Amino acid sequence: MTSSHLLKACFLLIPAILLGWLVCSSWPWRRRLPAGLALGVALTLAVGVWLPGIMDYLVSFSIMAVIYAVLSLGLNAQWGYNGHLDFGVAGFFAVGAFTMALFVTAPPSGLLAAYAQQWFGLQAPFLVGLVAAGVVAGVVGYLVAQPILHLRTDFLAIATLGIAEIIRLIFQNERWLANGPQPLSGIPQPLSCVFEQPACGWLPSGLAHWLSALQPRDYGYLYLLIATLVLAVVYALLEAVVRSPWGRALRAVRDEEASAAMNGKPVKSLRVQSFVLGAVVIGVAGGLYAPYMVTIDYSHFKPLFATFLVWVMLMLGGSGNNRGAILGAFVVWAVWSGTGYVTDALQSALANVAPELASRMAFLRWVFVGLLLAGIVLFRPQGILPEEKRVSRFIDEQ
Repeated sequence: MTSSHLLKACFLLIPAILLGWLVCSSWPWRRRLPAGLALGVALTLAVGVWLPGIMDYLVSFSIMAVIYAVLSLGLNAQWGYNGHLDFGVAGFFAVGAFTMALFVTAPPSGLLAAYAQQWFGLQAPFLVGLVAAGVVAGVVGYLVAQPILHLRTDFLAIATLGIAEIIRLIFQNERWLANGPQPLSGIPQPLSCVFEQPACGWLPSGLAHWLSALQPRDYGYLYLLIATLVLAVVYALLEAVVRSPWGRALRAVRDEEASAAMNGKPVKSLRVQSFVLGAVVIGVAGGLYAPYMVTIDYSHFKPLFATFLVWVMLMLGGSGNNRGAILGAFVVWAVWSGTGYVTDALQSALANVAPELASRMAFLRWVFVGLLLAGIVLFRPQGILPEEKRVSRFIDEQ
C-alpha cells in the first residue's frame, strides 16, 4: 500500500467505523462500540489493501449516498413518523442548497457582476451555511404547512408536488435571487485548503507535510468525512426525538388521529411540527449537496429525480425506521449508479445497429428503479428493516 493509499484509508476509517456502529446499533451498547470499531477497521483495511483502484469511485459514490441518506431521513420524519405524503422533497432540497450557496459565496464583483447575480453573499463559514440551510428550509416548510396540512393522502401529495415545482421555477426565473437560469458557481468547499499547496495557514506543519502526498483532486475523501459526520449527527438527533414522548405522540397521530385528539394531543400542532422537522433535515441535505457540486442550478432539483428516488429509498429501507432509511439510500443509489453502466454499454452496442433505440437507453434506468419499487410493494411492503414497534429504550432495559 502506497503512502497516498494509506492516507486515503485513514480518511475512510471514521466513516467505516460509523457504518459499523450503525450496522450494530440494535446491539447493547457494551457490544456495539467494539463491534462497530472492529467492523469499521476491517472494512477500511479490506478496501485499502484489495481494492485501491476503485477507492476514488467508492468515495464519490458514498458522498452522494450519504446526501440521499439525509434526504431519506428527512422524508422519514414526515411520512414514517407522521404520515405526511410529501412529494415536495425537491423543493426543500433546492431551498437548502441555494441558501447554503448564498451564505458561503461572495457577491459577484468586477466583470463577473455583469454576468452573475445573486441576492446576497455573506462569505459565511460552512457550518453557518449548513445551519442556515436547515433553518430557511424549515421556515419555508412552516409557511407551506399552514394552508395544505388539512389535506390528506393524494391531495397532499399533489399540493406538495406543485409547491416543489413552484420553488424550482422561482429559482429558474428570478435571476436576482440566485442567477436564475444560469448556474450559481464558485461555491466554496469546506477545508479545501487542506490539500492545496501551500496548505492552510492554521494547519500544523507536521500534519501539512503528512498530507502533502494527497492532491486537491483527493478532496472527496475529506468531504466524505464531513458529510458522514453530519449524517451521524442528524441520525442521532432524530433517534432521540422519535424515541421521546413527543416522537411517540407523532406515531399516535399517524396511526389514529381521532384517538390521539381524544387523549388531549394537539394534533394540528404535531402535524405541523413533524412537517417542519422533515423540511429542516431535507434543507441540511441541500446544504451538503451545494458545496460538493460547486456549481448548482434549477435543473438539479427536478421533482421526479429528487423526490421519486428518495421515496423508493425510504420504501425499500423501511419507513418508520431511521436505520432503514439510511440503508435504503445506499442500496437504491447503488442500483441507480450500477444501471448507469448498463445503459451506457447498451447505448454503445446499439449505436450503429439501432440509433433511435440507443438514444432512449438512458430511460432504462427509470425502468430498473420502477421494477424495484414494484418488487418492494409486492414482496416486502414493510421494507428491509421494518418499523420498530417498541421505541422506548427504558422498556428494553427492564
